[in-house]
Amino acid sequence: MLTQIFEITLMNLRNLPSRLGSSLVIVVGIAGVVGVLVGLLSMSVGFRAALESTGQPDRAIVLRDGSNGEMSSGVSVEEFNVLSSMDGVRTASAELYVVADVPKKSTGTPANLVVRGMRTEGLVVRPEVRIVEGRAFAPGKGELLVGIKAATEFEGLGVGEDVDFRESRWTVVGHFSADGSAYESEVWTDLPVAQANFRRGGFTSSARVLLEDPDNAEALNARIQADPRLDLALQREADFYAAQSASRAALIDGFGYAVAMIMAIGAVFAALNTMYTAVSARTVEIATLRALGFGNVPVVVSVMVESLALASFGGLLGGAAVYLLFDGYQASTLNNASFSQVVFDFAVTPDLLRLGITWALVLGAVGGLFPALRAARLPITTALRGE
Repeated sequence: MLTQIFEITLMNLRNLPSRLGSSLVIVVGIAGVVGVLVGLLSMSVGFRAALESTGQPDRAIVLRDGSNGEMSSGVSVEEFNVLSSMDGVRTASAELYVVADVPKKSTGTPANLVVRGMRTEGLVVRPEVRIVEGRAFAPGKGELLVGIKAATEFEGLGVGEDVDFRESRWTVVGHFSADGSAYESEVWTDLPVAQANFRRGGFTSSARVLLEDPDNAEALNARIQADPRLDLALQREADFYAAQSASRAALIDGFGYAVAMIMAIGAVFAALNTMYTAVSARTVEIATLRALGFGNVPVVVSVMVESLALASFGGLLGGAAVYLLFDGYQASTLNNASFSQVVFDFAVTPDLLRLGITWALVLGAVGGLFPALRAARLPITTALRGE
């Protein structure tokens, strides 16, 4: 049986060039399905990576108790002073989180850009930050340190350029990187200057805390919650950003699977039609083989292998095209949780490519199964007459 399977399968594969046009229908259809699925999911993976890489194990964020984001939070000077002196806190940074409308380079339309006010402690609690051009902002001046992704996505954020926020003029003095995290989508400035220009008084939005021991985050939060002077809650930064990415990433995933499923139905019908046509064109050939003693199983396997071979080629083609075109492609989307634009890179990962190939093989198996069974069940005498 194995010899028969090998001989028939090899013959089918050798005859593929004679059926090139119909075979390409399967290849192109499945390549399209895999390309759309992997492409959209790579957007979700890149968005998640940008936010989740922002969190560090020894860093936490402190917000007003009950707030789910920095935009709706508030921390008073008194609360920050109590927090920064607590055991377990190595360094604390009081920060103001506001958004400003800045035109995007791609469309020219305004979009929400995060402006974060901080003191020098803000850089201390973020050791992954590197200034790649220019310098840091100077205290007491309207100067901006801009994330590299914000600089490429928004207009007027090159080093030495001036930009207007809330009827105030600011000068960009440097660009920074932060290991691809969401911080690269922000601009930073001196805290008192930001408070004065954005009319936020003595309040800040949040505090970033560098922990002495990352394992004591829950215990420190319990002490914060138990202190009557504080109306605050501490959360690991990684957990905070993972929660922020969940809703948008789920929306992208759902859309990607829905579109891919619709296209998959079309690809399956294309595969069915192509394989039925191939079986019909080889009816006499298949009947002759069976009359010579070849069994039904080798016939079924040969048709299935042909369908799977075409499907796998289509999957590889679609995956390769998406990887070459979109891996590392920069885009931005609105993060509903923070009400701001997050700039991120598409990430075509090995897991996504494996998922795409799996989808291709499943579609090929479904598209080849019924034609294969028809080829095996066709009466020999009827098939020999070409009916």
